[in-house]
Amino acid sequence: MKRKKAVLVIGAGIAGIQASIDLANMGFRVHLVERTPSIGGRMAQLDKTFPTNDCSICILAPKMIECAGHENVNLLTYSEVLEVKGQAGDFRVKVLKKPRYVDVDKCTGCGECVEKCPRRVPNEFNVGLDKRKAIYLPFPQAVPRKMTIDEENCLYLTAREKGRCRLCEQACQAGAIDFEQKEETVTLRVGAIVLATGFDPYDPTPLKEYGYGQLANVITGLEYERLISASGPTGGELRRPSDGKVPDTLAFIQCVGSRDVHHNLYCSSVCCMHATKEAILANEHYPNLKTFIFYTDVRAVGKRFQEYITRARQEYGVAYVRGRPGKITENPETGNPIVWYDETVLTEAEDPVRRATSMEVGLVVLCQALIPHSSHREIAEKLGLKLDEAGFVDIPDRLSHPVDTNVPGVFACGFCQTPQDIPDSVIQASGVAARVAELLSGSL
Repeated sequence: MKRKKAVLVIGAGIAGIQASIDLANMGFRVHLVERTPSIGGRMAQLDKTFPTNDCSICILAPKMIECAGHENVNLLTYSEVLEVKGQAGDFRVKVLKKPRYVDVDKCTGCGECVEKCPRRVPNEFNVGLDKRKAIYLPFPQAVPRKMTIDEENCLYLTAREKGRCRLCEQACQAGAIDFEQKEETVTLRVGAIVLATGFDPYDPTPLKEYGYGQLANVITGLEYERLISASGPTGGELRRPSDGKVPDTLAFIQCVGSRDVHHNLYCSSVCCMHATKEAILANEHYPNLKTFIFYTDVRAVGKRFQEYITRARQEYGVAYVRGRPGKITENPETGNPIVWYDETVLTEAEDPVRRATSMEVGLVVLCQALIPHSSHREIAEKLGLKLDEAGFVDIPDRLSHPVDTNVPGVFACGFCQTPQDIPDSVIQASGVAARVAELLSGSL
């Protein structure tokens, strides 16, 4: 069979971007499909990366620009896969391109339309901590830098009343606003498919013992990440949701929804290091702030990870408390969360009764489980992929073929196949590019 020298990559987070760049540099035509208006994925929401504390977007943005500008990459943002037919070497894929209601060839990304738009809705990039307009750029470094009109919240598109609003159209000097755009379906012929759909943070609301959603000063790790980021809603100031004050103590709770028979049995892999990084960032912003990390056991298996934790203890005064809190209550006078826990490191001689103890802190950060992306299962069904009991892609032979799925010609990399951090996702993405090259060159 003559193999098609084109590849479909589904998901444009760091894994999908790296796989696309590697394949494009090998000379393959790459169709990169992303559901959202911009590539970048979850990494774009992070402030820093461990264990070097390098700026996340400073690492990611050059890769985003390289990928989007590569002559062999066809970027299909704000699009999703509808149907997949065929076999290894010759897949036929239907992709739905959703209307942006903005002509991307004319749009300059100037933002004048955003200033005029009267509609404000929760900003998903900042995890709902602030609001964006109905016409928006997902984040300042978005690629492509083109505006998108939110069809569900645009006053004109929801009402369809002639003359109502359309202020963005009046403000756009480039004439890029196009309310007549329709959905478009394109058919692609590819020889291989790479799945890199990433993850979503687990919603801790069902875990009532932690008070998320009821206690104002209990937030999630991703919410903290946006608060501490200079590009976030507070400009990098760590402000408590209840009163806008900077907390004097922080408590990070590990394994929220992870390693739990009632929620997710598996370890999410990155939480121990993620909490350590966030604690270090807090100390760098506020040297007098005291930080506690409540952990089950510290899993630091990557290069220089243990050294990173030692630095956190010795240089930044981060205190690690072995114990999983059973409940969080609130001091009604101050709004401070009160963390109730067992100190499991103490010996029987030190604490023969093993009493529960408590700690009052200014802010609690829940390091919740990470789960396969919401679109993951639907796409897996279209591709005919088997999933494991946790919903990740089942890899039949992890030892000798760590990126091969049960469907020949379909490969998986990044968090969609197993919990892993950014460096591991990048390494695996390059590995999947090599496997695709083997298939399409006839060496597989």
